Amino acid sequence: MQRIPRDLSRKYAFDSRDTPLLKVRPGESFEIETFDASTGFFKTEEDKAIPGKRPGFDRTPAMANPLGGPVYVEGAERGDVLAVTIEDILVESYSWIAVGPRRGPLGDSTRWPELSSEYTTKIFKHTPGPSGTNRDGTLQFNDNITWPITPFIGTLGVAPDREVTTSLDGQGEWGGNLDIRDVKVGHRILLPVFHPGALFYLGDVHASQGDTEFTGTAAETCATVRVKCELIKAKRIPWMRIEKPDSIVSVFASRPLEVAVETATINLIDWLVTDYQFTPTDAYCLVSTCPDFRINVYQMCKIRHLSFVAGAEIPKRYLTK
Repeated sequence: MQRIPRDLSRKYAFDSRDTPLLKVRPGESFEIETFDASTGFFKTEEDKAIPGKRPGFDRTPAMANPLGGPVYVEGAERGDVLAVTIEDILVESYSWIAVGPRRGPLGDSTRWPELSSEYTTKIFKHTPGPSGTNRDGTLQFNDNITWPITPFIGTLGVAPDREVTTSLDGQGEWGGNLDIRDVKVGHRILLPVFHPGALFYLGDVHASQGDTEFTGTAAETCATVRVKCELIKAKRIPWMRIEKPDSIVSVFASRPLEVAVETATINLIDWLVTDYQFTPTDAYCLVSTCPDFRINVYQMCKIRHLSFVAGAEIPKRYLTK
């Protein structure tokens, strides 16, 4: 199986000028070994998020969320859709979160001075599960709190049409730093293609995350990710989409949050009309009356130019008319 090793997963932008590191056939599985969001800086709780001590933080924007790629998918052309199936995510032995002055919405807090006056790094141990691996392992938050490891890919996408955008705050219809907990094993991610070969990247795996990623970092970790890419020829979609086993999710990012919510919902209506033969009236009324229609707020943290990320979701059992 072809693989991009971790020492080559150090791209910090989605850039169509990059030389592909792999060339794969549609349906061919391949692996990318990813760094965590800090490119390995955080190893112990003594490693603090002090910008002057972190490699790449003398750049604007800072060099964070390293990516593996690009991967050239044979036959991909502008106007196609790249369908990325996530087959496996195996995280390493620990994850981390870092808070402190000018980090996140409480980085200037006077109510809780410890959040704004000192840097804190937490290291979370990963304990393997019954399989002997972290695929079914446990994250140890502290002596009393644990939960199952629930990994997902925080940053992925294809090369944008005309832009070069960073892996820290780049977002668009092509993907980017979106931190969507539904970008996980067993789900299929749909992305519009703008360049020959699609030029696919991924990185920034999280071992777990709550809705919004409120502090700006979650359980950041290194991982080995296995995916396969297939092509839907001559099809246009307005933004990234997710197909789950039992539901579909239309994704959009914007500020303010209500714009992301409204546009994700409108794009879901378009999906229902275009692919599932709903009339516009039925699709419009369905999202307002169906008790299982959901809005997911995946990422809502104030970091540079990041927009807020919402997903409009509906179960597949409603899609057969």
